[in-house]
Amino acid sequence: QYSVTGTLQVVFKEPLQLIAYIVMLFNISAQLTFFSLLVIPVSAFFISRIVKNLKSQAHAAQESYGNMISYLDEALSGIKIIKAFNAVSFIKNRFHNENERYANIGRAMAKRQQLSSPVSELLGVIMVAIILLYGGHLVLSGDKSLTAPAFIAYIAIFSQVMRPAKALTDSFSGIHNGLAAGERVLELIDERTEVKDRADAKLVKSFEKNIVFNQVNFSYTKDKEILQNIDLTIEKGKIIALVGPSGGGKSTLVDLIPRFMDVTGGQILFDGIDLRDLDQDSLRDMIGVVNQESILFNDTIFNNIAFANLSASQEEVEAAARIANAHEFIVKTEQGYQTNIGDRGGKLSGGQRQRICIARAVLKNPPIMLLDEATSALDTESEKLVQDSLYKLMDNRTTVVIAHRLSTIQNADKIVVIEAGKIVEAGSHSELIQQEGLYRKLIEMQQFTD
Repeated sequence: QYSVTGTLQVVFKEPLQLIAYIVMLFNISAQLTFFSLLVIPVSAFFISRIVKNLKSQAHAAQESYGNMISYLDEALSGIKIIKAFNAVSFIKNRFHNENERYANIGRAMAKRQQLSSPVSELLGVIMVAIILLYGGHLVLSGDKSLTAPAFIAYIAIFSQVMRPAKALTDSFSGIHNGLAAGERVLELIDERTEVKDRADAKLVKSFEKNIVFNQVNFSYTKDKEILQNIDLTIEKGKIIALVGPSGGGKSTLVDLIPRFMDVTGGQILFDGIDLRDLDQDSLRDMIGVVNQESILFNDTIFNNIAFANLSASQEEVEAAARIANAHEFIVKTEQGYQTNIGDRGGKLSGGQRQRICIARAVLKNPPIMLLDEATSALDTESEKLVQDSLYKLMDNRTTVVIAHRLSTIQNADKIVVIEAGKIVEAGSHSELIQQEGLYRKLIEMQQFTD
C-alpha cells in the first residue's frame, strides 16, 4: 500500500515541478540546458545500475516471507507430531534457515536502497560542478547568450531541479518493492476457479427423484484417470455405501456431487438435469457434508454449529446438538455454547469435534448428506456416540457414505465397491457376500469394524 500511494504522489507531483524548472532553465539559456540534459542520462544510468536487481530481490523476499509463515503454521498445528518424532531441531533449523535467507535478502535490498540516495546526492554535486565549469566558461568567454546575473539565477533554479529528480530516483526502489508484492497479490486475484457456472445456470429449489452418474470419468491430469466409466443411480431417500481399497476414488466420486470439481467425461444428472447446468450455490444448499477430518473454526461452539445458518436461534442450535449427542458435553464446558474452541477446534477432543461437525450438518437440514465415517481414531465411548449421531443424521435422507463400519454397510440400501476408479461390485450385503468377490475379501480381511 505504501509503495503504491507514496510512489503515486511522487509520480504525479514531482514531474510537473521538474518540467516547470526545465522550461525556466531553457528561457535563461538553451545552450547550457541542452548541455545539462546530456549530463543527466549519465547520472540516471548509474542509479539504474544500483536499483536494477531490486525487483527480483523483492520478489524473493516476498516468497521467503510466505515460506516462513507457512512453516510457522505447520509447526503450531503439528506440534504433537513434531514432538512425538523428536523433530523439534529439524523444524527449528528449517525455520531458522528460511529466516536467515529472508534476513540476507532484506539486508541486500536495504544496502541498495540506502546506496541510491547518497549516490544520487554525489552525482548531483558532480553535475552542478560540471555545469558551473561549463557555464562559467560561457560567461568568462563573453558569450552574449548567458550573462553573469542570468548564470547565478540559472544555478539557483538548477539546484531546485535536483530535489524532484532525487525524489523520482528514490521512488524507483519503492516501485520495485511494490511491483513484487503486487505481483503476488495479483496472482491470487487472477486465479480462476476450475468450476464455473454457466450464464443461464438453473437454480436448484428441491430434490425430487435421483442423482444419476452416466459413464462418468474424472482425471486431475491427462496421464491418469481417477474415475472410469462410473454408472450409478442414487435414489431419493436411499443410503448408498461406498467401500473399497484406499485410493480407489471414493472421495473423488463424492466430491463430484456438490461440484467441487466437474467431470471430465460423461455426466451427472440431478433430477434429470446435468450438474453443469445448475447453479453451484443453490445445489450446495441441498447438500450437507461431514468430512473425515473435522473442519472447525476459531470461534464459539454456537457459531461453529450455526455456520450454515447464521440466523439460527439458541433453541435450534441446541436441538441440533442433542441429535448429534453433543449437548451434554457442551453444557459442561466453561461458557457452554459460547465457549471458544480454539484454532481448528484444538480445545476439544476428536470425538467432540466430530459431533460438532455433525450438529452443524443437522442444523442445515439438507435433503442430501455426504458422509465420510472417521471413527478409527476415537475411543470406544466417543466412537459409539459419533456413530449413533451419524445414524440419526442419515435417517430419512438421501445419503452417500464412505463406509468404514460393518453396521453402516449392512444398513445401506446399496453397497458400491470401488477399486482403481471403477465400480467392480454393487448390491446388498448378502448379495455381495455370495458373489465371493472383492467385497467378501475385504470383510474377511477385517477391513471394517463391527
